[in-house]
Amino acid sequence: MTELPLVVALTVFVLAIFVGFEIITKVPSTLHTPLMSGSNAISGITIIGALICSYGDRLSHISVNMGVLALIFATINVVGGYVVTGRMLRMFKQKPQGK
Repeated sequence: MTELPLVVALTVFVLAIFVGFEIITKVPSTLHTPLMSGSNAISGITIIGALICSYGDRLSHISVNMGVLALIFATINVVGGYVVTGRMLRMFKQKPQGK
């Protein structure tokens, strides 16, 4: 398998940041909770990929370190996403009416 040159990899990374920012800023606030749930599912897949990467080739310390770093960030994203989703759903619950 051939590796991407550093310039190509950085270009894809910068374009992904730009496209992600543009997409997120165009989302109406009523769709943030469903999108957060979808983001949690994607981060769960990222956690599995990071586990595979961090357990992979023991000779490559860079891939192991990047896998552990991805695992930490994806876990923070999942936990934070569930906390934010829970808070938003509690805001929409109807309060019991007193007599």
